[in-house]
Amino acid sequence: MAQAMIRGLLETDFIVPQRVLVSNRSPGKLQKLTEQFGVTTSRSNEELVEQADIVIISVKPQDLLAAIEPISRAFLEGQIVICLAAGVRMETLEKLLPQCRIVRLMPNTPALIQRGLLGYLLNDDEDDALEGIVEDLFAPLGRVVKMADEEQFEAFMVACSSGTGFMFELMMYWQDWILEHGFDPEVAKAITIETFVGASLLAAESDQVSIEELQNRVASRKGVTAAGLQSMRELEIERALRISFEKAALRNSEIARELK
Repeated sequence: MAQAMIRGLLETDFIVPQRVLVSNRSPGKLQKLTEQFGVTTSRSNEELVEQADIVIISVKPQDLLAAIEPISRAFLEGQIVICLAAGVRMETLEKLLPQCRIVRLMPNTPALIQRGLLGYLLNDDEDDALEGIVEDLFAPLGRVVKMADEEQFEAFMVACSSGTGFMFELMMYWQDWILEHGFDPEVAKAITIETFVGASLLAAESDQVSIEELQNRVASRKGVTAAGLQSMRELEIERALRISFEKAALRNSEIARELK
């Protein structure tokens, strides 16, 4: 995700590569980032923190404590810290970095093409200046949405960040079915993609029409589409999807408990 954000920000010319400082425990990855994006590398996390105005922490949740605890005193009073780790709740971040202005941020991978969704939560909801910084910084990557509380933030994460993976799962089912009917793999992929893109764009451009109504316009009574939809409902596809969302949310809660 860090690479996706770096690429997305640099492709918009919003930030010059030399102003992006990067640290990583793998020298090979740092070298690759420098070659690929022209960013500036730091020898350590502590060195990066001492030089940066805004620190973005993009690590696996289970690696966060080990990365931050040894250098927590290096963070300055009022320094902006933006954490991308799933399951790491604001309470935990505030204990680690009580001197900082903290943002929880959850982007999804379409940020790579400036069509991302980025949800964020502030540790001080009245920090209007920080809100403006977050909105300005990440707007080039897609739509930035402020969350009301942690519960809403975590629902956003499942629906939009994990949800991207769920959509790819559905697209694979579509593609497999088309392949079974003799289509070339490249054509099957293109058909699948255009079906999803077309439906999404139609919904996006139909401001005064609900998604349910758009579906009704496709499904004539006793027609082909209606027959397929009836089968989906009998198979309780909605229930299966809801369970998938809840399973992802449950795993997020487990991570949060492990990191307390």
